Parts: sequence; structure tokens; C-alpha cells
Amino acid sequence: MNLQQLHYIIAVDTQRHFLKAAESCFVTQATLSMMVHKLEEELGARLFDRSKQPVKPTEIGIKIIAQARRIVAEAARLKELVNDEKGEVRGELRIGIIPTLAPYLLPLFLNEFLGAYPKVKLIISEHTTNTLIARLKSGNLDAGILATPLHDSTLKEQVLFYEKYFLYVNSQEKGFNKQYVVPSTIDINRLWLLEEGHCMRSQILNFCELKKQHEAQERLHYEAGSIESLKNLVEKNFGITIIPELVIFDLNASQKKRLRRFKSPTPVREISMVTHRDYMKKKLIEALKATILNVIPEPMKSAKRVQIIEL
Repeated sequence: MNLQQLHYIIAVDTQRHFLKAAESCFVTQATLSMMVHKLEEELGARLFDRSKQPVKPTEIGIKIIAQARRIVAEAARLKELVNDEKGEVRGELRIGIIPTLAPYLLPLFLNEFLGAYPKVKLIISEHTTNTLIARLKSGNLDAGILATPLHDSTLKEQVLFYEKYFLYVNSQEKGFNKQYVVPSTIDINRLWLLEEGHCMRSQILNFCELKKQHEAQERLHYEAGSIESLKNLVEKNFGITIIPELVIFDLNASQKKRLRRFKSPTPVREISMVTHRDYMKKKLIEALKATILNVIPEPMKSAKRVQIIEL
């Protein structure tokens, strides 16, 4: 038994396909299959049910793969200990980020982080909250940047900042000239929302029981995949949408005239760095956290006079 074999069974479990697993490990399918088979022979247990597509781990396979992930993570920690001793920040950091945050937060800190830590390889992927949680738990991600709280005892949350929500309004809408808006006055039939799966959609529907209105009164159903789509719908059609604070940094003067604030306490989403409870790469993650906090305006780091909206 060796670490490479453990990497192979983890890859098969992740990809649920032997060819894709081999490609992800940069070996031939024959090599990977042979090494997995040898491990099964050594353990005296079949780890995967190959008769099913996608391939699924057996009952004992699930337990062994979970232990394999822990062993591989601990082995990687040995390199971290050496780097820590040398005072170096280096290595590979895999982070996931929710799509409603990625286009607006990443440009703020990427250049600074990569410039400050040239020995770090940063691998970034966008996923919805549920997928991020699953990938954090499986060890496929080192950290996630997403809206919290998650109420999951297996994960650790480190709050980064609080992002206020703003209304983005078509100029022909009733009440366009109002400076402040009460969430309960929002007409669900004039509100454009993101598609199912986005945590921001759930938070918005929780504003003053909008979920009940949505189920009972919705007449036009359209599921947008991005905040930019929502903004375009408002600008070129009708209605309103709700956007988080970092989005407004990219608005031009004309677009900013469409913004309206919520009456205090302002609804916000809490954005955190999320890791597994027993996470590794602490030095790398702390460096990333510090870099992000360095580019976030000070007022966004305070939770005063706001209402944190749960998922």
C-alpha cells in the first residue's frame, strides 16, 4: 500500500469513472485500474462496484476512502510543517466561491495575493453553496468563500465582511423616487430573482416573508443565472432586483441612480472563509484571509445596524 494508490481511489470516488479518474491523475486507465486492483487484493476487500455506472464505492469502500482522504491530508501536512518552520507561504490552495460573489470579489484581491505570494498556486472554482459544502467535506477544496451562517458543526466559519443588499430599480417603477424601501412593500411580480440553488435567492425570499408571496402570487417565472442578467432585465424591461454591495463598485453614474436603500436595519449577507473543522494549509488560508480583508472597506467589516439574513 502506498500514497499513490490512496490518491487513485480518492480520484475514482470523486469522478465516479475510472477513465476520468485516470485523466485527473495523469496516468493511463490501465495503470490506475491495476493499482486500485492491487490495493483491493492487499486489503482483501472490493472498494468499488464496477457493474454500476457511474461507479460507486462499496459499503466498506466508503469507509476506506474516507480514511484514505484523512491519510493523504495528513501526509500533505508534513510539507506544511516544513514550510512553516522556514517561514514560507507556498504550495497549492484550492478555493471555491459562490457565483454571486466571484465576479466582484476576485478582481479586488487576486493581483495583490499572487504578487505577495509568488510560490503559491491558487486554484479557484465557482460553485453554489451546496456544492461548495460537499466539496469541502470531501477534501476537494481547502477553503470556500460563501454566505454564512451554515449551522454545520463539521465546518469552521471565519467571518470576512458583511455585504449590504440594495434595490436596483427600473426608472418607470412606482415609487422610483423613494430613497428608502421597506422589504414588505416589494411586489413579488415586479421582482427578478436568481435561479434555484443560489443562496442569495433564498435570502431574498426570506425578506419579510417574501417566500409566501412568491408561492401565492408569482405570475411570471424567470430564473436568471447571474446578477448581471438581473441588472439587464431591470434596465431594459421593468421591475426591480436586489443586488449585494460589492456589485455597486462596478456601476457607472447612470446605473447608480437606480439604487435604493432598505430602511434600517439594513439586510445584509455575512460572507465568511469556510473550511473543514480539521482543515490543513492554515498558513496559506490565513494569508488569503488577510489579503481579502486588506481590500475590503472598513465599514463592511462591521455588523452594526444591520440585519443578517440567514440562508
